[in-house]
Amino acid sequence: MYSLLKPLLFALSPEKAHHLTFQLLDLAAANPLGRILLRRWYVLSKAKNDVTIMGLHFPNRIGLAAGFDKDGKHIHGLALLGFGFIEVGTVTPIPQDGNPQPRLFRLPADEALINRMGFNNDGLDALAQRLRRLREQGAAAEGVIIGGNIGKNKMTPNENASDDYLRCFETLFPWVDYFVVNVSSPNTPNLRALQEKAPLTQLLHLLQEENKKKSVSKPILLKIAPDLTTSQLDDIVDIVKTTGIAGLIATNTTIDRSGLKTPTVEVEQMGLGGLSGAPVRARSTEVIRYLREKLGTTPVIIGVGGIDSPAAAQEKIAAGANLVQVYSGLVYQGPGLVKRIAEAI
Repeated sequence: MYSLLKPLLFALSPEKAHHLTFQLLDLAAANPLGRILLRRWYVLSKAKNDVTIMGLHFPNRIGLAAGFDKDGKHIHGLALLGFGFIEVGTVTPIPQDGNPQPRLFRLPADEALINRMGFNNDGLDALAQRLRRLREQGAAAEGVIIGGNIGKNKMTPNENASDDYLRCFETLFPWVDYFVVNVSSPNTPNLRALQEKAPLTQLLHLLQEENKKKSVSKPILLKIAPDLTTSQLDDIVDIVKTTGIAGLIATNTTIDRSGLKTPTVEVEQMGLGGLSGAPVRARSTEVIRYLREKLGTTPVIIGVGGIDSPAAAQEKIAAGANLVQVYSGLVYQGPGLVKRIAEAI
């Protein structure tokens, strides 16, 4: 089906295609026959693929990366595509429009995307209400684990960033299964400065202190950029050990533009933003392998970056990832990619 839809979607702007895809998915998920067909086409038996990690029971190891369903509007439909977990967000306390359009670009020759979305989202309260309704309707859709990716508002200065992250943590705590702290997006000014050792350690300590106050704590992971140097990765390793967070998501999008097949002039016309997809695959795997060697076996690593085939997913697992996430691969390969990966790993 996707082979028929893809030319139509690629004739539209990336954002319009994204919204149209969700409209079609929501229509199918709202229809009993549509739900039956989606399950038959895309969902594997949980008994064959389930795994327990971080104390959470995942139907399988394949997740949807943050940014695809920022506001948690489409979880029911996405769960019918066979995901073991879905990460919503990045969410900020106050709604924000993000950067001006166009802000999302395809690089078909590289099977890649460039985005400078800028944490566009409906805000924390709207997401919390949707997730609450989802839980009240019967826990998580199809047994899928739900993660909450949290960030800060563009206008919040870095010295007050912890206020935004703590507010997101407290508000979403009853409604998500794990948290991801996003300080690695290149599309919010100065956000990546929070990856430096001192501010990041302080932020994660604050979140862990709040986490320990709960009757049952929830896993907190940190999402990091692929552009970190070796010494910065060593700092990340120290931070994980010092703060006792559950693990890492490696990696976010890159600001590197080297080695692309798309002509340089076209890439320059697209402007700033994070590059995702196949060009990030090798660096993401390299970072995962390095982190696993330094961290040992206990902290969890979720691998993301250029996963567009079962082989790419297996590469991440072999490098030390416990779970994997897809995003750009869905755009180029379609939703059948999830089942193919699940069958392979």
